[in-house]
Order: sequence, then C-alpha cells, then structure tokens
Amino acid sequence: MIARLRKLWSDINASYWFFPGLFAFATLLLAILTVELDRRGLTGWIDQLNWLPPARPEGASNMLTVIAGSMIGVASTVFSITIAAVAYASGNYGPRLLTNFMEDRGNQLSLATFIGTFVYAITVLLSVRMPDGSVNALLGMGGVEGYNSAEEDLFCEGQAGMMGVAFDPNFDENRRIYVYATSNMSDPHTNRLMRFVVNEDFSGVSERTDIVDDVPYKMAASDHPFGGPGAHNGGRVRFNPVDGYLYLTTGDNHNSEIPQSPTMMGSKVIRIDTDGNAAPENAPPEGFDKRTYTYGHRNVQGIAFNATGTPITAEHGPWHSDEITVLENGGNAGWDPRPNMAGRDDCPDDYCGYSPNQAEGMNRFERAAYMPMTDFETYPDAMPPIWNNNGWSQGTSSAAFLTGEAWGDWNGALVVGIMGIGFGGTPIGQRIDVIELTEDGTEVVDVTEMTLPDGMEPGRFRSLVTGPDGSLYAAVDEGVIHKLTP
Repeated sequence: MIARLRKLWSDINASYWFFPGLFAFATLLLAILTVELDRRGLTGWIDQLNWLPPARPEGASNMLTVIAGSMIGVASTVFSITIAAVAYASGNYGPRLLTNFMEDRGNQLSLATFIGTFVYAITVLLSVRMPDGSVNALLGMGGVEGYNSAEEDLFCEGQAGMMGVAFDPNFDENRRIYVYATSNMSDPHTNRLMRFVVNEDFSGVSERTDIVDDVPYKMAASDHPFGGPGAHNGGRVRFNPVDGYLYLTTGDNHNSEIPQSPTMMGSKVIRIDTDGNAAPENAPPEGFDKRTYTYGHRNVQGIAFNATGTPITAEHGPWHSDEITVLENGGNAGWDPRPNMAGRDDCPDDYCGYSPNQAEGMNRFERAAYMPMTDFETYPDAMPPIWNNNGWSQGTSSAAFLTGEAWGDWNGALVVGIMGIGFGGTPIGQRIDVIELTEDGTEVVDVTEMTLPDGMEPGRFRSLVTGPDGSLYAAVDEGVIHKLTP
C-alpha cells in the first residue's frame, strides 16, 4: 500500500499540471481571504501607506481585467508555441524530449505563475461592485407606492418627513441603517430615529427598532414665517468615526421653551450608541437628559467631524447669522427666543425667533442685536461660532470634510452646502463654500466658493457627503445627486 501511495504521489508530482493546479487552488483561497478581510473592514491599515495611492472601483476593475486578460493570453500563447516546437523537435530526436519538457520544474512553475495570477485577478474582480446608476426604493411612508418596504406611521408635513439617514460603520456585518423621520404613532406626533436592517440585495429593509422616539414635532401652525406644522426638526444623522457614537441633530419647532429645556429633546445634538443609550461620556448640565451632547440650538442641519473627532455643526440663522460652531461636550449654543427677556417684549405666539420685524426685511446686524443667534449677554459661556456667513442667513445646511491629496490645499477643508433663501434683500446664495480651518480646527483661515463643473447649475444644496473614493457627493432639492471630483 505504501509503495502504491508513493508511486501515486510520484506520478502526480511528475505531472506537468501539478504545480499549475496547486497554484490555482492556493491563489483561489488567497483571493477569497483577501475579499473577506476587505468586507470585514480589516484592511484599513493599507490607507495609511502614503506610497500606495488609493484605487477607485473603476480603476481596480480595469487593472484586474487587464492583468487577468494578459496572464491568460500570455499563458495560452507561450504554452501553444512551446508545445508545437517541442512536438516538432521530439519527432526528430525522440519522444523522450517531450517527456523531459513536461517534467521540467521551471516550465511547470512558469505556467503555474501565469495561471495562479489569472485565478487571483478574476476572483477578486468578481467582488468589485461597479456603480451602475440604479436606485433602489428601500423605504417609503404611509400611502406612498413604489417601495418594497413602507412604514404606515411615517408622514411628511411642512419641513418634516424623512430627514436623515446613516449607515452603520459595521454595515458589512450587521446590514444596519439609521433613519430619522416623523411619525404619527403617538399623539402628539414625534420625530423618531429608527434602526433597520437592509436585505442582501438592497431591495428593502426590515427589523425596525425605534431607538429615539421622543424628539418633539410642531403639531399646529403659528404666526411666523414658514410657520406651518412640522417646522424646525433639525435632521442630520451621522456617526463619529473617532468615538464611534451616533449623533442626531434636532430643532426648536418654533417653540421658545425647547432650546434651553433640560428634558425636551428638540434644539439638541444627541449622542447615543446604536441602541439609543446615552454615551457615558456625555456631560450635560445637571438635570438634563443624559443623551444631550449640546443644547440651545435653533435648527442644526449639518454636522461633521474633524480628524480628531471633534463635532462641528452648520446651522440655519433667523433672517441673519447662519453659524458654524465647534461643539463642546455639554455646551450651550446660546439660542433662546423666549419673549419678555433679554430686552424683548411679547412676541407672536410666544416665539421671538424672527423678531422684531419678522415679515419684512431689515438690516441684518440690527436684527441680530435684538434677537441674537448666540446670546452671549444672557449666556456668556455659550459656544462661540467660528463663522457666521458675514451676518447673512441663506439656509446653510449640510457639512462634510474633503479628504484625499487629490484635493490639494483643500485636503481636510470643511465644505458646507447653502440652499439660498433671498428674503428681504438677502442674496440667494445657492452654493458650496469651502472653509479652510486652522490645524486645530478652531478658527477659519479662508472661505472660497467652489466653482461648479460646466453644465452644473446652482441649486438648493441639501446634503453633502464625502465618498470612500474621495469624491464629494452633493444632493439638491430638485432630486439630483452630483458627484464632484478634484
């Protein structure tokens, strides 16, 4: 038996296809392992190798296609020519020549290298997902058709509706997304942060879990500009890549009691884990809801995190002073629109947010003196904004950081989307501003309006997101998503 096994092994080892087959199997396993490590997010250290430029899906696909095609082309050509030459020579010198060629280790290893490289390249190529421009309707609201999944309690009204979404940092493992939307499940209605699981083919969601269910919603109209139900809900949902927590921004509902309230969760930046529990490091004032990271906001619609994980918000101003603020744990943003305080008298429906002249234009600096966006006289320790849009209010919404050396001097700069309002002589200002900050991110160095590509019209830039390829993706209210590259 042993002698037979030895002979079998000797025959296999002497076979011309032993090493090519062995290499093909080994590289197949290596390719599967590489793809799995990447899927689990265990290849992030590669991004730290400055000498290795990052590859986009298109580039990776093209490179792997060229390698695979080249290897199989070279292997088949070399093998065919060599076999033909050896077969011709063996006719003159005997069949032993062909046997010697087939058993030669160098010849076997050469073919094995070609085949192994081809197998590795083609296997990894199959895992590269190319964007095809298709859009999957994942989640709809009650009464809306065309979605594979729908939640009947969700609805739109005024500025309320489906307002924010974030992917879990471990999405490849848990398939979770987080959606901030308005719900009529309770009375009064509320804004809720919900967790869902996306199915494998991205065609729908399931396993809804409401991890925040008590952000207030404006139920009735009031005597203010944009005063209908559903006003001022905030709406941005983002994960901090440094501390790992989930941040949610909320608004004041045209309710003057909410911004400085310790228990009502409007006008706050909320910091929680993925189950909705307060981050233990949160340090709000005594008596505040422990989920509070900062409070005293008006209507934050943008939040981004610098390289050290410090949160920076972009916020709508009240006919004046859009603000960008570097947040401090437990800090007060200083918005307090209550009447009969800080030199103010009664205001329409007990909300001074647009006073003293809420329906007509007036000098923005005079308006700011009467109803400041950040009231340092009442709250001297309020967090100071690092930018106020030169005193204008133009609908500053989302915020993101540009990343990648391809952006040149803008690498690490903050970008904010401005939707434009144009009230009372205010310039409309639909644009993307690039804001360069000091190294510690606490001061503005320069502000530049981004030049849009030829053929791209300005719009209400609702959302800005930096993609893993380094590009900036800009969504506008007209329902278009633009991809902006350096």
